[in-house]
Amino acid sequence: MAISASVVKELRDRTGLGMMDCKKALVEADGDIDAAIEILRKSSGMKAAKKAGRIAADGILGSKVNGGKGVIVEVNCETDFAAKDDSFQAFVGKVTEKVFETGSTDIEAIGLEPEREALVQKIGENISIRRAEVFEDDAQVVEYIHTNGKIGVLIAMEGGSENLGKDVAMHIAAMNPTVVSPEDAPADLVAKEREIYTAQAQESGKPPEIIEKMIDGRIKKYLSEISLLEQPFVKDSDTKVGGLLRNEGASVTRFVRFEVGEGIEKEEEDFAAEVQKQQGS
Repeated sequence: MAISASVVKELRDRTGLGMMDCKKALVEADGDIDAAIEILRKSSGMKAAKKAGRIAADGILGSKVNGGKGVIVEVNCETDFAAKDDSFQAFVGKVTEKVFETGSTDIEAIGLEPEREALVQKIGENISIRRAEVFEDDAQVVEYIHTNGKIGVLIAMEGGSENLGKDVAMHIAAMNPTVVSPEDAPADLVAKEREIYTAQAQESGKPPEIIEKMIDGRIKKYLSEISLLEQPFVKDSDTKVGGLLRNEGASVTRFVRFEVGEGIEKEEEDFAAEVQKQQGS
């Protein structure tokens, strides 16, 4: 049967999918829009599954804070171009709201799989909701998302102003501390660093008591470098973050820093090998 352009447009507006996909579904459904939507949902699911194996290491972060509750999420796609797509950004907003509403970091439990599959179909890239963090029942939660949406921070803070929290969160985004204070450093991490410094110091040929002092000094320096409170404040290198907080009668109890794609191994494509493969050589 003939399918009018207006019906195709209506289906496209309702689903956000491509014109040819919509027309094909309408032909199969004999012009019934609701039936065509069901067909597209099934097709979308299959196509989404095919794209699921592709590495999604780009994307953006989303966050929401209200008083003592805050969330931050990472949603990935394959390219920066897709990350700037309005539909993708709207989906990130929906994920953020759902995580805030449920207070759950269980990605499968937030129930947005149909929307994810439809978006995969629409933009043609693999999309994954990678991770989420929820802070709840804290005195004050402050968020900071860098302007490119690729680095974000959530901090829980007692005392101080929101502006102070924003400054500290921005510092964390820029300087990437691992822990709040040296005492928070995991014992296994310290032991590993001590082992490395011991091996280096022993090569110096100095007496054991000097070597021990060298190792202790390097451990102290390492802990100060990875600890938020011991780092020089990014806006004023003469002031440590710990001093900045004390002057305002504030303290940071915990923080989380997300950077889009961190820890994901990207496939390095060999263009010449790909051309040869296509030519059958």
